Amino acid sequence: MTMAPLPRTDGPSGFFWTSGSDGTLRVLRCDGCTRLVHPSAEFCPDCGAGDLAIACVSGQGSVIACTLDRHEFSPEFPPPYVVAVVALAEDPRVRLTTNIVGCPPEEVAVGLAVQARFVQKDEVWLPVFEPSAEPAPPVKLQAPSVVVRPPARVDRFEHRVALTGVGRSEFGRRLARTPLSLSVEACRTAIADAGLTAADIDGICAYPGTVGLPGVSEGGVRGLEQALALHPSWHCGAAEVPGQAGTVIAAMLAVAAGLCRHVLCVTAVSTTAVPRLDATRDRIGGEGQWRLPFGAITPAHWIALYASQYMARYGVDREALGWLAISARRHAARNPAALNRTALDMDSYLAARTITTPFGLFDCDIPCDGAVAVIVSAADAAGDLRHSPVRVEAVGTQLAEPQSWDQGTMTHQPNLFGPAAHLWSRTNLRPTDVDVALLYDGFTFNALSWLEALGFCGVGEAGDFVAGATRIGPGGELPLNPHGGQLTAGRSNGFDHLVEAVLQLQGRAGARQVPGAEVAVATSGGGIPAGCLLLTTDH
Repeated sequence: MTMAPLPRTDGPSGFFWTSGSDGTLRVLRCDGCTRLVHPSAEFCPDCGAGDLAIACVSGQGSVIACTLDRHEFSPEFPPPYVVAVVALAEDPRVRLTTNIVGCPPEEVAVGLAVQARFVQKDEVWLPVFEPSAEPAPPVKLQAPSVVVRPPARVDRFEHRVALTGVGRSEFGRRLARTPLSLSVEACRTAIADAGLTAADIDGICAYPGTVGLPGVSEGGVRGLEQALALHPSWHCGAAEVPGQAGTVIAAMLAVAAGLCRHVLCVTAVSTTAVPRLDATRDRIGGEGQWRLPFGAITPAHWIALYASQYMARYGVDREALGWLAISARRHAARNPAALNRTALDMDSYLAARTITTPFGLFDCDIPCDGAVAVIVSAADAAGDLRHSPVRVEAVGTQLAEPQSWDQGTMTHQPNLFGPAAHLWSRTNLRPTDVDVALLYDGFTFNALSWLEALGFCGVGEAGDFVAGATRIGPGGELPLNPHGGQLTAGRSNGFDHLVEAVLQLQGRAGARQVPGAEVAVATSGGGIPAGCLLLTTDH
C-alpha cells in the first residue's frame, strides 16, 4: 500500500501539522497588527514584525478554487479526488491548499462553505475540509493591480543587445537521447545560424543549470562547456529568474555590461526523468509541504486551481480554453516540426479525457525530449552576422504579488500582471503595435491569462477575444503562437516561443510567416516567476 508524503513536524511549521490532534485548526497571528499569517513564516507580511504567535481559528472557510483530478499522476493519489484552495472565514487572505471530502467530488464548486476536519497519518494531522451547514461569508478577491517602479535609468540596457541566432535539436517522444546530446545539437545549430564559431562564444546561460529539475532540464553549463570546448568569461544557470527565458534576460544584462559579446542560452526538456512521489523518502519541508500531502503534485493541479477561480469569477466556460487549443492546431498545420498537426474541433476538444478540471487532454502541452538555444550578442557585433538581428525593445520582470501558488490574487495565472505592466513602462510601443504574440502555453489557461495581463483585451474579456479562434488564428489580427506553441510543437520551457519570434521578425517562418511582422511579444513562465520580452525588427 502506498502512502502520500508527509510534512516535517520538527521545524517552525510543525505546530500546524500536529495541532489538529484536538480538532482545532491553528495558524500564526502577528502580535503587533493581529494579522493572521499562513503559510508559517518568521515575519508578518503587513508590518514586518517578528512577533508571531500560534492562534486558534474556527476552521470555517470558503472554497475559492478547486480542481477534480481524474488522472493518476501518482499511485499515492488514486483518482478521483478534489484539490481546493480554502480561504479562512477570519481572514480570506489566509488560504490553505487542501482536499474536500464528505461529498460527491462533482459537487465541489467555488463558493462552497466548508469546515475543517483532520485526518491522522502517523503523528501528522492533515487538515481537510468538508461541506458546512454554516454559510460562509462571500470572498471578494482583488483584481490584479500593479504599481510599476519607474526605470532606474533613462537609457535601456535592452538596446545594447540583439538576438542573432536560434537553434533546435530533434524533438520527439522518448528519443532515447541524453539532454546533453540534445543541448549540444541545439547549440551547434544556433551558433551556425548566427554565423559564429564556438570560439566566438564567451558566455553560457542555461535554464535551470547543471543541477536540473527532473523532467525540465538536465543539460547545463558544466556539460556544455566541456562538450563544446568553450571557455566562457561569464556563465549562469538558475531557476529563480523571470520565467524560463529569464536566462536570456540575464545574458542580455551580461552583454550590456560588457562581460561578454556572444552568450549561448539553452534549455533542454526530457521525458526520461519524470518526478514521482516517494513515500519512503524523508519528510518534506519548504513549499512542497503545503501542496504535496494533498495530491497537488503537478503544475496541472496548480494552474487548474487558478483557472477554476477565473472561470467562476468571470462566467467563462471551457470553450474559451478550447478555442486556444483549436487555434494551436490550426497554426501547427503549417509547422512541419510540430509534434501534433491533426486538426481539432470543439466537439473533439470537449470529449477528450479529463486530466484535472477544467483541463482535458488538449489543454496540456506535449511532454517530449528536445533542446532549444538562443544567442544574445552585443548590438555593435550583430550587424556583421548571418541574419538581420532582432532587437529587444523592452523586458518585463517586476514582481507584483506574492510568489506563491495559493496566496496571490488567484484570478489569473500568478505573477503575470507585474511583468506585463513593467514591459509597457519601458517602451513607447503599445499592445496595438504587436504583430505576433508568442505566449507561454504549458496549459491553455497560461495563454488566456497572458492575453489579459498584456492588455490585448480587458480583464475577464479573453473568452470573447479568442471565441472562434479567428483573431488569434492564421490570418487573424493577433496571430497567437504561429508555430503551434507547446500545445502542439512540444514542451520547450518557452524557449521555442523566442525562436519563433526571431524567425517571424526575420521573415524566415516559411508557410506560417505573418506578413510584415515587425513587433513580437514573447512570454515565459508557467507560474512563478514569469517574464516577457518585446522584440522588433532591425528597421
